[in-house]
Amino acid sequence: MNVRVCFHDKCFDGAASAAIFSRFYRERIHPDAQFHYTGMTHKASRPFEDGTFDGDENAIVDFKFSSSPKLTWWFDHHQSAFLTPEDAAIFRQDHSGKKFYDPTYKSCTKFLATIASEKFGFDARPLEELIRWGDIIDGAQFESSDVAVAMREPAMQLALVIEAAPEADLVPRLIPEMATRSLAEMVKLPMVAKHLGPLLERHRKSIGILKDRAEARDGVIYFDVSDLDLEGYNKFIPYFLFPDFLYTVGVSASPTRAKVSVGTNPWKEPPKDVNLASLCEKYGGGGHARVAAISLAPEDLPRARQVAQEIAETLREANRAAGEKK
Repeated sequence: MNVRVCFHDKCFDGAASAAIFSRFYRERIHPDAQFHYTGMTHKASRPFEDGTFDGDENAIVDFKFSSSPKLTWWFDHHQSAFLTPEDAAIFRQDHSGKKFYDPTYKSCTKFLATIASEKFGFDARPLEELIRWGDIIDGAQFESSDVAVAMREPAMQLALVIEAAPEADLVPRLIPEMATRSLAEMVKLPMVAKHLGPLLERHRKSIGILKDRAEARDGVIYFDVSDLDLEGYNKFIPYFLFPDFLYTVGVSASPTRAKVSVGTNPWKEPPKDVNLASLCEKYGGGGHARVAAISLAPEDLPRARQVAQEIAETLREANRAAGEKK
């Protein structure tokens, strides 16, 4: 039994979800399953290319829905889970009992573990540490910005390596290990440890870079690091540097995309009428109410910068209006 697992690439929650799905599937569905992993990236074009679903069973975790009849399992928690209204309708009409969606969950890791336990009798207790940290990291439920930025915990160190993914096939090789090892064991694996030191140094330098690049006013931190190799920067650094600010809008770039990242300070309570996913959907992106993004083609970097400036100004106007009401 060959199982293709598509997961949100360069994302701790995506990798953890794939690991939990694999262990669940092997223990509760098919003990001899062979897993093949494909990292999925949000981009301007449709993410699912012909031939993606080549397994006897095909799963997507922590990523957008596909209406392909070859898709057999799906778990997601993003507000912007459907590419089109037609895809949403197809999902609602599905009665396979293998496709699940709930945007109220902070992480797909916890959502998947809960569904696998409650509906399929999966014992998720051996993965409790992974589930807990998947929920903390993806839901930005850290005690403080210092915890999020200091990189002391093995989970944060592993997330740093996963988000940077210095080797193209690194995350697919990590997923099977995450299904059986503790996080402390994971960061000691040679394929993780060899990257951790250089990435921690890069992380330390990125704090200074973001401090120098930040334009912080009217409650919004704007920065552009698209000329640097910093797409996988720690998203909590701006709040560590500017703890009183509510939003960040950042521009970054890689060989595959130009990206606008929009986030909310986890240690601040934002206005209930500001939904970042809905805001980014206007530009073809999406995500969650408090964190979202837009991916454009690499050559559309000038457009990404324009969009980021527009979003930053929209959020600044919202902050000014909120201040006037007080």
